[in-house]
Order: sequence, then structure tokens, then C-alpha cells
Amino acid sequence: MKTEHLSGLIAAPFTPMHPDGSINYDIIPDYYHLLKENKNTGAFICGSTGEGVSLTFTEKKAVVQAWADCIKKEDNFKLITLVGGNCIEECIELAQHAAHAGVYAIAFTSPSYFKPASVEMLAAMCRKIAAAIPQLPFYYYHIPVLTGAHFPMIELLKAADDKIENFAGIKYTHEDFMDFLSCLRFKEGKYDMLWGRDENLLSALILGTKGGVGSTFNYAAPLYYELIDAYNSGDVEKARKLQQQSIDMIALLGKYGGIATGKAYMKLIGLDCGAFRMPVKNMNAEQFERFRKEVEQLHFSNFSSRLPAKVTM
Repeated sequence: MKTEHLSGLIAAPFTPMHPDGSINYDIIPDYYHLLKENKNTGAFICGSTGEGVSLTFTEKKAVVQAWADCIKKEDNFKLITLVGGNCIEECIELAQHAAHAGVYAIAFTSPSYFKPASVEMLAAMCRKIAAAIPQLPFYYYHIPVLTGAHFPMIELLKAADDKIENFAGIKYTHEDFMDFLSCLRFKEGKYDMLWGRDENLLSALILGTKGGVGSTFNYAAPLYYELIDAYNSGDVEKARKLQQQSIDMIALLGKYGGIATGKAYMKLIGLDCGAFRMPVKNMNAEQFERFRKEVEQLHFSNFSSRLPAKVTM
């Protein structure tokens, strides 16, 4: 299978929740229009940002279907779903469901409880899942800080090459630039390498990446497209300045509790995605007001994503 090398910003959407913690499927069409309005080229659903590990199997199927329904007549928006990691048989079932629903590709990440003992075992799991959906591109999602699978990805590419026909590439959420460059250059750039750390996107652009998957693309896509344009035009100093804006914005995630802070940013742009499920910590009302004031000091509204006019929340 000859697969496309994706470019631009692929958002990693949050899974919207009602106040009672149930999934708010009704606003997913508005979410899709938000991403399209701000020139995101795709969505990577049910990943870390999408709380895939906190969703039931039935819920993941429903989230996939809700997003797939949005893109039925869309050719230029790539929908990728993470099918999980710990239970291979469930990964296969969800991958087949996603293929039937009409997604562009599926992704798989390493089991984090019973971890693979070798990169060969990891490749064998990839092969088994990919074989169940031979018509779709298959991506591996590398995020060792959460999975504990600290294998060099260049070794996974070598183990998968010519053995997994639909192996498309890797969503690379790690800071090993040496390994990332080796993957980019493997077999003359055969595989699609999608960068997954928004706070150092500029460094990945310099190495040669053309596409990224990130949570902050949900609410700050204009900032990153301006950064990419500055880099492509040779204005590296402007690109550095814009990357620093990204870093300052992302620093507030850590200050206010971590990944759930992203949903607070979404609330500020007008798309309320609710809270994260336990055990992720959410802000209380007092913390949110302090957060809002700090965000204003970043001049967030100058580079934040905009809701399309027809979406009113």
C-alpha cells in the first residue's frame, strides 16, 4: 500500500462531556466545523487528549461513529482513531468498526500494563492489528512517557518494513530528535512521521517533518500556521518567537493541573467540552478565574482558534 504523507495540523480532539461525565456527542459536529474553520487537516480521536483510555469500548465505538458521520462527504479531512493498546482483540474489533464507519486510518499504541519485552514483540502486535484492516493505513503511536515502551522507533520501522503492508508511519510524541530524524530518513523517507510535541514543533520542522498531531491545535491553530509560514519563508527569528508563545501557553497546562487545562482553553474559545474523567484533576471555579486572567496576559485572543459563525454555543 502506498500511503500519503500527511501535512499541516492534525488536531487531537478532546472528548466532550456533559456535567454528569457522560459523553456529549451532540457537539461533535460543531467541533468538526471548528477544526475545519481553522484549517486543521485532520483529527486524531480517542488518543491521550481524547481520554481514550477512560472511555468504555462502547463509548469509543460511538465517538468514532460520531466523527465519521461528520466527514462522509469530506475528502480532505483525515480522521485517524486510536484503537487502544492493552487488549489486542478489542483493538482489532474497534479497528474493524472504524474501517466500516469510514475513517482514514487507525493507530495503535503499546500496551502499558503487560508491556512488550522487545521491539519484535511490539511489531508482531502491530502486524496482527494491521492485518485486520488491510485497506487502511496503520500508524503506531509512540508516547513512551505514558506507555513505558522506550524502544527506538527506527528499530520498529526496521522490524515492520516489508512485513506490514499497510504500515504508514508513526505519531511521534517524544523528544528523541536523533531517533526521529533516523525515522524520517529511513528508506528515503518511506514512512509518514507525524510530530506530537507542540512545544517544539519548530525543531521538528527543521528536521523535515511536514505534519503534526497536537492538542493545542484545537484552540491555537492560527499560532502554529503562522509559525510554519514563518519557517517556510526563512524568517527563523519570527518562528522562534511564535514557538515561545506556544511554550508560554503550554506552560499554563502544567501550572493548572495538566492535560485537563486544555479543556479550559476550549471553554475560553467558546466550545465547552466539560471536564476530564477521574483520575485526571480538573480546575475549580476559583482556579479557572486565575487561569483566565493569565491567559489574557498572553494575548491569547490574538492567536486562538475561532468558532465559525454558524456555530453558536
